Amino acid sequence: MNLIKGFSTVFLFICFVLIITDCFVVEADTCKPSGKLKGKKPPPGKCNQENDSDCCIEGKFYTTYKCSPPVSSHTKAKLTINRFEPGGDGGGRSECDNHYHSDDDPVVALSTGWFNHKKRCLKYINIHGNGKSVKAKVVDECDFTMGCDSVYDYQPPCPNNIVDASKAVWKALGVPKDDWGEMDIDWSDTD
Repeated sequence: MNLIKGFSTVFLFICFVLIITDCFVVEADTCKPSGKLKGKKPPPGKCNQENDSDCCIEGKFYTTYKCSPPVSSHTKAKLTINRFEPGGDGGGRSECDNHYHSDDDPVVALSTGWFNHKKRCLKYINIHGNGKSVKAKVVDECDFTMGCDSVYDYQPPCPNNIVDASKAVWKALGVPKDDWGEMDIDWSDTD
């Protein structure tokens, strides 16, 4: 009888582990690429490569998404750099308020899924990286569904895990200027 009870306990434990593992796998697999976008060659002088921005390459296929990873209290992301001023590599005016923003202001654009149909517009997020934290205002979207046209400055679609930040954010995180470009961070909504 004790042997059957022991097997039952082991069986239940294995089932529990499999269910928990399956939940984590489902969570991780909830945001896969959704398609490809074919690159077009930018007209001469129409793709701003400031901050080492990429320009679309004719015929190259770029991955698109329909979602970003789930948001948590420590959402992992890639911090990139962007200019939100007129003539900057960010393209046009910010989507949230139809304004440009100074490089001296801590502002960001979030990947489409995190931008969440403008629900984070003009709200603040906490960004943690390089052993420091900074609070930044969400002013724009980094679109992962579209790109390679005049609206997107002939740049490829964003990855689905981007926090595209002004110079002020990079400065506040204490990152040396030579290292600006891309960095692993985590972020969260402010309370």
